[in-house]
Amino acid sequence: MTDFSEVERIKAESRLLRGTLAASLADAATGAIAEDDTQISKFHGIYQQDDRDLRAERRRQKLEPAYRFMIRARMPAGICTPAQWLALDALANTYANGTLRVTTRQAFQFHGVIKRDLKPTIGAINEALLSTLAACGDVNRNVMAPPVSALASIREQTAAAAAALADHLSPRTGAYHEIWLGGDKLASSEAESEPVYGATYLPRKFKIAFAIPPLNDVDVHAQDLGFIAIVEDRELIGYNVTAGGGMGMSHGLAETYPRLADTLGFITPEQVIPVAEAVVTTQRDHGDRTERKHARLKYTIDEHGLDWFLAEIQRRAGVELAPAHEVAFSQRGDPHGWLEDERGAWHYTLFVENGRLADRGEARQLSGMRAIAQVHEGEFRLTANQNVVIAGVSADARAGIDALLSEYGMIRPATPLRLNSLACVGLPTCGLALAESERYLPELIDRLDKLLADSGLDDEPIVIRMTGCPNGCARPYVAEIGLVGKAEGSYNLFLGGGFDGRRLNRLYAENVDDQGIVDALAPLLADYAARREADERFGDFVVRAGHVAAVAEGPQVQQRQQN
Repeated sequence: MTDFSEVERIKAESRLLRGTLAASLADAATGAIAEDDTQISKFHGIYQQDDRDLRAERRRQKLEPAYRFMIRARMPAGICTPAQWLALDALANTYANGTLRVTTRQAFQFHGVIKRDLKPTIGAINEALLSTLAACGDVNRNVMAPPVSALASIREQTAAAAAALADHLSPRTGAYHEIWLGGDKLASSEAESEPVYGATYLPRKFKIAFAIPPLNDVDVHAQDLGFIAIVEDRELIGYNVTAGGGMGMSHGLAETYPRLADTLGFITPEQVIPVAEAVVTTQRDHGDRTERKHARLKYTIDEHGLDWFLAEIQRRAGVELAPAHEVAFSQRGDPHGWLEDERGAWHYTLFVENGRLADRGEARQLSGMRAIAQVHEGEFRLTANQNVVIAGVSADARAGIDALLSEYGMIRPATPLRLNSLACVGLPTCGLALAESERYLPELIDRLDKLLADSGLDDEPIVIRMTGCPNGCARPYVAEIGLVGKAEGSYNLFLGGGFDGRRLNRLYAENVDDQGIVDALAPLLADYAARREADERFGDFVVRAGHVAAVAEGPQVQQRQQN
């Protein structure tokens, strides 16, 4: 493995994701796990972190960092039953930090779990018929699908396809059950195999999403692999396939960049799994295993060419893709409040700022959702915009849900800018964070809302996203306003993303602090208010007005020049 990265060595020697995790968990002398195991644990849905707010003081006291673990539950299409919700809520209050966090991939995260509580937490998650396996790591992650649609039958079909695909691409190793669930240990892992992934899995993480136009709530063009539902006469006839999207980049490395997916063609519903497996195995065999920052599918496609990639996919899948259908997306945000589908079922989308369900003063979203789960007869669906849908509510049950929402102070006035905001966790727990994100964005929005009000733009929905590092977990590079952490208190400001998610933004200002962000945006918002055309979105305006360079629409957009 001399020509490969250190992580590739760790995976190759892990005996199909076993590593020395069992021994690490048993070591009571430290709150951490062994260094190599921090890579293997990701495949099991676990990230080792520490509270960076406490680092300096603990170092002064000659103590090791305050190690804590983040655990992510895998939930295809973001679907969760009331019983599962109650189980996860209990875990948040028993083993984690008393909050539940909705991720931008329709999953739940627990923060603040200490090492000795990892096994009981993961055991309880599995008892609730959920899993953390493949929620992280160099494998296919949680498969996303729209949580709401006026076309209920189409939503059900895409959710079912997401679940089937997630199962098909799940690792087959017995390591997970051995380590966490008390399963029988094999004398040798040589008897096992990973038919899709092989012994070293993928070069990097892999992300899949299903979308139903005209709503692009999953940011389908930002995914490694996307399936866009094509509906005719209210029937699902198939999907447009997209590939090669990805948000991650690294500051100062021009060979890394965000990219939008290319459209490959059209397939029938029955062809989803063979085509998806063909894409995954092509990346498995041709992705970069020497440099992890250059190991995503987008780089494989750019280096080999789209024609080669399409031919390889068709050869492996035994499927010839038909020409893609025309599609149009009108927005990405969630439809907040009540929505009735074609069957007369009601769905309530609850705004959860930055995905953090907690009890804070009179706003008791965590307790309120617990109360709702105790009476709700439908299901819950997490959204890619970090919100929660109380789904499948009968007309007779609406009043009871409304009463609980009111009783627990769960409905708070929120401006369109806040409703269209996303933030990653950032400091203090994410080990990759360079700057604040979740804790800072609400405060910044307070200031930007005043600018919008002063410009008469109170009701204008503008997509704003913030991440604490350039990896882009909150998909900032497709936001109309994107803020990417550069250092503590310092951000790169990106502008001009498409409101429908089909255009990347461009770098506008580097290393701006809190006041610098406000100072940069104030004249732009004033100019937008004065000179915008009818129904023109902010992202479109800053491009048309020349505030940022023109950005090509659609696929094959690279941004090497802005890094």
